[in-house]
Amino acid sequence: MKATPTEQKIIDFLKTGDKRALNLLYENYSNSLYGVILKITINEEVAQDALQETFIKVWKNAHKYDSSKAKLFTWLFRIARNTAIDKLRSFNNRYQKEVQIDTSNVYILPSSNLNQDVLDIKEHVGRLEEKYQIVLKALFFEGMTQQEASDELNIPLGTIKSRLKIGLRELKKVYNP
Repeated sequence: MKATPTEQKIIDFLKTGDKRALNLLYENYSNSLYGVILKITINEEVAQDALQETFIKVWKNAHKYDSSKAKLFTWLFRIARNTAIDKLRSFNNRYQKEVQIDTSNVYILPSSNLNQDVLDIKEHVGRLEEKYQIVLKALFFEGMTQQEASDELNIPLGTIKSRLKIGLRELKKVYNP
C-alpha cells in the first residue's frame, strides 16, 4: 500500500511526534472524518466532541500505526468510527438515565418491598479488592462505558471486562449467598 506524499509526510511526523502532523491531519482528513462521525451520532455537538477525541487518540496511538496493515485513512476511519460509536452510547446512556419525575413510580413503592441489603451496595463494593472496586465504580457509579473506563483508567478493555465479571460475581455472593 503505497502512501501519497502527503500521507507519508503525516506518517513521518506522527512517528517522530512532530506536532505538525496534527495540522496536516486536520487539514486533510477532518471533513471526511466529521462526516463519518456525524452520520453515526446524528448530533453535531456529540460529533464535534468525537472528532476532537479522535484526533487525541490518533496522536496518543501514533506509534501503533502500521502502514503495512492499512492505509492512513483506513486507520483514521476506524478510530473515528469507534470513537463515534462510544460517544453515541455514552450520550444515550446519560440521556436515558435522566429522571422523569412525572412518570416515576419511586414515590409509590411500599417500603416493605425494598431489599434493605441492596441499599448498601457501595459498602459491599468497597469490600472488594481495589482493582475490582475501581472498575465497578467507574462503570456503575460514574456512568462510564467500558471503553471510556479503559481509556480513563489506562487499563486494557479486556481487563476491564474481566474485572467487571469477577467483581459482579463477588457481589452476587453477597446478595445471593
